[in-house]
Amino acid sequence: MRKKWKWFFIIPIFVALFLFIGGEIVMHLWNWLVPALFGWRTITFWQAVGLLALCRILFGGWHGGQRSRFRQRMRERMTGRMEHMTPEEREEFQRRWRARCGFGAPVEANEK
Repeated sequence: MRKKWKWFFIIPIFVALFLFIGGEIVMHLWNWLVPALFGWRTITFWQAVGLLALCRILFGGWHGGQRSRFRQRMRERMTGRMEHMTPEEREEFQRRWRARCGFGAPVEANEK
């Protein structure tokens, strides 16, 4: 129980530290590069934090590592399935998967 209370105080400190350092880095990089390259205005610290949050929403999401765990489970599940296939079944599966993803000849409708 004691360890949970310790994290209750440590996590907000790390979040605040990440926001401060991330905001400062984004602000300094923006103010150093963008006005010189494109002639745009400089930004404040809070605009840099907002830009950091916007990039996180658009490009990173708020999953907290859920994606990597999902990928790992799917990889393990697929590996288990592939181990139980015969070489012919495995080759047919790979051919169909490549065709579905656009890397091979299209699969005919009657072959499915």
